[in-house]
This record gives sequence, C-alpha cells and structure tokens, in this order.
Amino acid sequence: QVQLVESGGGSVQTGGSLRLTCQASQYTIGHNTMAWFRLAPGNKREAVARINTASGWAFYADSVKGRFTISRDNTKNTIYLQMDSLKPEDASTYYCAALDGFIATMMPGYYTYWGRGTQVTVSS
Repeated sequence: QVQLVESGGGSVQTGGSLRLTCQASQYTIGHNTMAWFRLAPGNKREAVARINTASGWAFYADSVKGRFTISRDNTKNTIYLQMDSLKPEDASTYYCAALDGFIATMMPGYYTYWGRGTQVTVSS
C-alpha cells in the first residue's frame, strides 16, 4: 500500500522558516509528478508547488513564488518543501501528493496518493 508521510510542520513566527518532508513508501519516485497542497478557506486543497521528480523541474503558486522551494531526493524517495519568509496566511495543513506519470497539473483531482498532512502555524 502506497504511503506518503509528511513531517516538519510546526509553529513559527512571521518571517521564519520551516522545511517539510514527504517520505514515500511502497512507491518509487523519480518517474512521476509530486506536489504540495494546503487547505484553503472552505476546506479546498490549494496547490502550493509541484515537481517533476525525473527532471526536478518545479512550478509554484503565485502566492509562494520566491519564498518556497520544492525539491526531491530520489535516492531517499523523498520530496521537500522549504518555506522561507513565512506569513500568517501560510498557516494551514500541508499535504504531500503524488500521481503516476507526468502531468503538469496543480488540480488536486489528478493526484492519486495523499499523505495525512502536517500542520503549519505562523504567528504574527
């Protein structure tokens, strides 16, 4: 059974940094698209960043561009989200997701596998 397990969430002050980690098991990355989402108002899942785990090519939501960096380590079957210059509006539950193959999409419905999320709190 495929598992994606997020870690690294926590509480920081505005301007601080956190690094989220998503460890995949029973699933080999390096041949697919993975992404980070977060819960937005209305409990919708908002895409934050996605990565082509073969090429490392990344795409970001405008709201996080220049502040967040998605990366992967295929040897560890892991992707990361480095979050810098955090703002109160970044506070949310963050989810790791994966889809089979390569689809350049930020639509949550295309992603087959999901983690359970990790909480990020940003205080002003």
